[in-house]
Amino acid sequence: MSDLQTPFQLLAGIDQRCRVYAAGLPSQQEVLQTWSGIGFRMGDRHFVAPMGEVSEVLHEPRFTLLPGVKSWVKGVANVRGRLLPVMDLCGFFGQDLTAIRKQRRLLLVDHQEIFAGLTVDEVFGMQHFPVETFSEQLPPLEAKIQPFIHGVFQREQPWLVFSPHALVQHQDFIEVTV
Repeated sequence: MSDLQTPFQLLAGIDQRCRVYAAGLPSQQEVLQTWSGIGFRMGDRHFVAPMGEVSEVLHEPRFTLLPGVKSWVKGVANVRGRLLPVMDLCGFFGQDLTAIRKQRRLLLVDHQEIFAGLTVDEVFGMQHFPVETFSEQLPPLEAKIQPFIHGVFQREQPWLVFSPHALVQHQDFIEVTV
C-alpha cells in the first residue's frame, strides 16, 4: 500500500517534473524607445502628426460649398450630426492636392473649441519611429509651413513632425473669410 499517493503528492510530483522540463524564459533584450504618430503625405513630403493631436481619420466626405471663404476652405460636412469645416491643407500651404480622390483622407482635429477636417493627399496610418532618429535640425522648408513643424524623424526619407494643434490656433488658419 505504500505505492498509493495522496492527490497532493501527485500534484507535487507533476509540478516538479514541469519545472525540470520547462523551457527557460527568453533573455531580456534592450528596449527600444519609440515615438508614434499618424503618418500622412502632402505632395511629395511625408509628415507625421502626434497621436494626441488627431482625433480621427476619415475618407473625404461630401461637403457643401461656402461662399465668401478662402479657396482652401472646401466647405462644411455633416459628420455624425456635427458640422465639420473641411479645409484643404495642401491649399493652405499653396500646393495642389496631388492624389486621386479615393486616396485623400481627412485628419480630424478637435482642439480648444475648434473642430476641423484637414484634407491631405494620403494617410499611412500609425507610424513608429525610434526616438534616436529624431532631430530638431529641419531640412529647407517654405516659411509658411515652418511654424507647424517641430522636428524630423529620419527613415528612407525625412518625416516632418507636423502639429495640427499649432495649425488650428494660428491666426492665418482661423481667418477664413476673404
